[in-house]
Amino acid sequence: MSISTVLPPAPAKTLQKQALEVLGAYQYVLTFIFMGLFFTLLVFYLLFTSLWSFSVLYLVWLYLDWDTPNRGGRRCLWMRNWTVWKQQRDYFPIKLVKTAELPPDRNYVLGSHPHGIMGTGIFCNFSTDSNDFSRLFPGLQPRIAALAGLFRLPVFREYIMFNGVCPVSRQSLDFILSQPQPGQAVVILIGGAQEALHAVPGEHCITLRKRKGFVRLALRHGASLVPVYSFGENDIFRLKAFATDSWQHLCQVTFKRLLGFSPCIFWGRGLFSASSWGLLPFAVPITTVGECHVQGRVAVAAWAAEAPCSPGSPSLQWASPSPCPSAPAPRRNRWTTTTGSSSRLWSSCLRTTRDAVVSLHLPGSPSSNPGLGLPVESC
Repeated sequence: MSISTVLPPAPAKTLQKQALEVLGAYQYVLTFIFMGLFFTLLVFYLLFTSLWSFSVLYLVWLYLDWDTPNRGGRRCLWMRNWTVWKQQRDYFPIKLVKTAELPPDRNYVLGSHPHGIMGTGIFCNFSTDSNDFSRLFPGLQPRIAALAGLFRLPVFREYIMFNGVCPVSRQSLDFILSQPQPGQAVVILIGGAQEALHAVPGEHCITLRKRKGFVRLALRHGASLVPVYSFGENDIFRLKAFATDSWQHLCQVTFKRLLGFSPCIFWGRGLFSASSWGLLPFAVPITTVGECHVQGRVAVAAWAAEAPCSPGSPSLQWASPSPCPSAPAPRRNRWTTTTGSSSRLWSSCLRTTRDAVVSLHLPGSPSSNPGLGLPVESC
């Protein structure tokens, strides 16, 4: 009698499970968009009511606690393990692929692409423990570096600090990587708000050519560089992209220069109907991996600039650190080798790895997912 090697089909989700997953994904969107604005207005509104004392007490606390985000913040392990994050993970689903070790005896700077609209995959994998980051990489303390202006928003600043988010400022990152305890892992969304303007479904358009600050950061502290890519991040929302010579794009760029973030016109599906518009993201799988194995070099400036990648043999090394020697004041020629040619090499690595990760991302061939089958662009 032969034994079948075909895996049994996954059990269908119950209506209750589906509803919980929808709520888990939806609460993240609402929190990201409205929580900061809501509590800012609430604090000022209460100043003119009989509850003014609550606002005064909080503003005093805000004044005394102003520098905490730049001094490592306050991570809350209990909050990282909330059940709601697991529901959000299962909605898409979101996966974290590990194929190599990150020893906890050193620090790491993780350069992540793409930014997407809200950085959903990166938040789920690094700011929460829904994908067992602490078990996969014991001894590491991950932090996501986000826009410093977010830490000026009442209550919202506490919320994101509890999730291990820190300002993407030199003072903040230097403080974290200067800690005597090794194992600090800082995740930087290199493309930032500029890259969010190119978060078009089915395209891989990254902002890298003029972004060298993360390399200087690694050189100053002798931290290892780790490239990270989240496949599917750009596919969970639809984005209205404007031509670079249009007045709408000019307004977006001007707004970003003034306030640090780019206003985007995006939409998802409806809360109760997949055929209507809304803010609920589309349930497209997000898989976080490393785009190409990087050979460490002493004077490394960027993984794409220094390491060739064979198009025929991608290396799915999510955790492939490129060690940098400690250099408190690195000379300019140590970190300016990231050029247009380096971006093309990086794109070549991404193409091959993209095809290799399809089986982890979606079942079927590469053509089953338009987001994984289109050419890579470097913006």
